[in-house]
Amino acid sequence: MIKKMSISTKILIAMGIGLILGSLINVFFSEVAWVQSYLVNGLFYVVGAAFVNALKMLVVPLVTFSLICGVCGIGDVSVLGRIGVKAFGLYILTTAMAITLALLIAIIVAPGKGFERVANASTFTPTPAPPLTDVFINIVPSNPINAFAEGNMLQIIFFVILFAIAMLMCGEIGRELNQLAEKLNEVMMKVVTLVMDVAPIGVFFLMAKTFSEQGFGLIVPMIGYFSVVIVALLIHAFGTLSLLLAVFAKLNPLIFIKKMRSAHIFAFSTASSNATIPITLQAVEQRLGVNNATAAFTVPLGATVNMDGTAIMQGVATVFIANVYGIDLGPGEYATVVGMSILASIGTAGVPGVGLIMLAMVFNQVGLPVEGIGLILGVDRLLDMVRTAVNVTGDATVTCIVARGENEIDDAIFNDPEAGVITEVELPHKHIAENSG
Repeated sequence: MIKKMSISTKILIAMGIGLILGSLINVFFSEVAWVQSYLVNGLFYVVGAAFVNALKMLVVPLVTFSLICGVCGIGDVSVLGRIGVKAFGLYILTTAMAITLALLIAIIVAPGKGFERVANASTFTPTPAPPLTDVFINIVPSNPINAFAEGNMLQIIFFVILFAIAMLMCGEIGRELNQLAEKLNEVMMKVVTLVMDVAPIGVFFLMAKTFSEQGFGLIVPMIGYFSVVIVALLIHAFGTLSLLLAVFAKLNPLIFIKKMRSAHIFAFSTASSNATIPITLQAVEQRLGVNNATAAFTVPLGATVNMDGTAIMQGVATVFIANVYGIDLGPGEYATVVGMSILASIGTAGVPGVGLIMLAMVFNQVGLPVEGIGLILGVDRLLDMVRTAVNVTGDATVTCIVARGENEIDDAIFNDPEAGVITEVELPHKHIAENSG
């Protein structure tokens, strides 16, 4: 019997084909009007954008029902508080480790030394970052319906946790609502598998669109900066996070990386931590064996406050721009970069490109010219894809560590290579057709 190809493998193949096709279009057809109009900005854009919208469509209802099930599954508010403190503390720790690692590598390699600034480099006008006080105040939604409509994850998490705690306090009524939430959560996980069934097509068009516009040519003049960011991201993902996973969660990092492949692919192709939440939850619960009670809380929180990849970009970019403009930064400025990156990650939404806004805030604090961000805009989209995959890795790592501390991870599922693998979705009409035959 021929083994069916998993969805992850199909997506990986589609991603590779899209990357190759997009790069060829960038090299040979970038000036051909009909290719740009009907393919790149037509078919590629429409299908790719629709696929990302389909992923975002899943986020709010899935997080809502899953978080209700998680809080009710924990059953004890003190335990919930302990999990929250652990998760938040670990996310801050990994972000601090990421930015420190990035600064050390960038200071040693010194990208940007002798770099000739391009006269027509892109300009960047940053959106003013909100004061930190507003970030904390806005965690509490003044209008929860508006928070759900806008997909404001911090506000949604706050309201749903409060609502679930009230359910616990309502006795029988709360138990009935929890049973309904569990059924709705199971349905939403099936919706995730339906979307994943068409994921290879969506990922193909996303990759083709990105690389037909970006290509690899933009990387050449920025090879120093680009390489340092990539190296720092890889060291953090395969070194720092793997070490934490092995020491504190007592899990095999190689099995972890293999089982997170689908989430990595989705994160890379969408460049959005929030859009990847449904896939991360599916991987963490069904592939890694983490109990829903823990994963439902830590994964959405991580997608909102854990920005390891973005912190690494900010560290390297700070050193790069300082070298380009010949500005010397001392230990005080570097300490400020670490602190600002950690604080910025708390209020950073998990959507593409928002890291540049936070980078502008960091530059202002250490006296670097904000217009220097225009130099790195060309390659930022490609780097955004990689650092989002690192962000998702950090979310899953912290989730596993917290789950191990709470004894909420099933080692049998983690060590089973076939656990949670999706090959294809079984639709009801298939069984009807088989029975009628």
